Amino acid sequence: MEQTVKRIGILTSGGDAPGMNAAVRAVVRTAISQGVECVGIRRGYHGLINGDFMPMNASSVSHIIHKGGTVLYTARSKEFTTEEGREKALGTCKLLGLDGIVAIGGDGTFRGALALSRQATAHGNDLQVVGIPATIDNDIGCSHYTIGFDTACNTAIECIDKLRDTMQSHERCSVVEVMGRHAGYLALDVGISVGATAVLIPERTFDFESDVVEPIRKARLAGVTHFMVVVAEGVGSAVDIARRIQEEIGIDPRVTVLGHIQRGGTPSSRDRETASRMGYAAVQSLVENRGNRVIATRDGSIVNLDMEEALAMTKPFTMDRYMVLEALSRH
Repeated sequence: MEQTVKRIGILTSGGDAPGMNAAVRAVVRTAISQGVECVGIRRGYHGLINGDFMPMNASSVSHIIHKGGTVLYTARSKEFTTEEGREKALGTCKLLGLDGIVAIGGDGTFRGALALSRQATAHGNDLQVVGIPATIDNDIGCSHYTIGFDTACNTAIECIDKLRDTMQSHERCSVVEVMGRHAGYLALDVGISVGATAVLIPERTFDFESDVVEPIRKARLAGVTHFMVVVAEGVGSAVDIARRIQEEIGIDPRVTVLGHIQRGGTPSSRDRETASRMGYAAVQSLVENRGNRVIATRDGSIVNLDMEEALAMTKPFTMDRYMVLEALSRH
């Protein structure tokens, strides 16, 4: 089949995640190797509407693979959710002569890309889009793993390890709130990795007495003087959990909300390697005239999925890791 893609755009949208730059680099360099020009769209769909772009070549993505954040910046655009906003975006695509777009982000990013492609088709134009999943929450249904998750886990673990040093010195209880939006993947992985006394996640309804108070009591009876409770932001406020601990047990917890520090930092080997493979696969898909796709991971392999089908997929939260946590936290 003759290659029809000559120039593609690349953008990052939604929340930033470590490894996005590695994906940008892979897309640009793979495109160059295939004789395809690449244009960077800054500030996501907001930039596509307003014509905020930059030509990209091998030198423009040199020395970015190790950097957190995104060199293309990211933003959310309410205007793009309207038909009029997408018309402006299509005007930019036409002006730049784009045959395809690689969109790096989450479900919202993919839905926006698909809507743009469909609107282009309605006008008799062919604009192929490919999505690359990147979010520290790891909550995209079609992909077992998303870019940024491993780095965010490592960042949280490093912070909690340091926090434990001072908390142990004062024989205190730590309540640490981690990100994850409405999912508990980040909290559970971090909780297991730091040997938490208890982990609260939105996927599991918890009983405060049996899931928080009793583990702390048992740990204290076993001689432990410092307790670590990890709370996913989707469960609620760590401040509220700490207050209940003080009321029930009489100890004075210290609350730490890690917040957006989890989105930053040098991406891990796993995130750089996964992002590079996904970026390569995204360009290959466009070159092969396979548009409206999502590049995902399934059982460790990179797979190419129909975007509409991918957006309809869900990711069941299995409790096997929670069982590991419960077994290892018993005293």
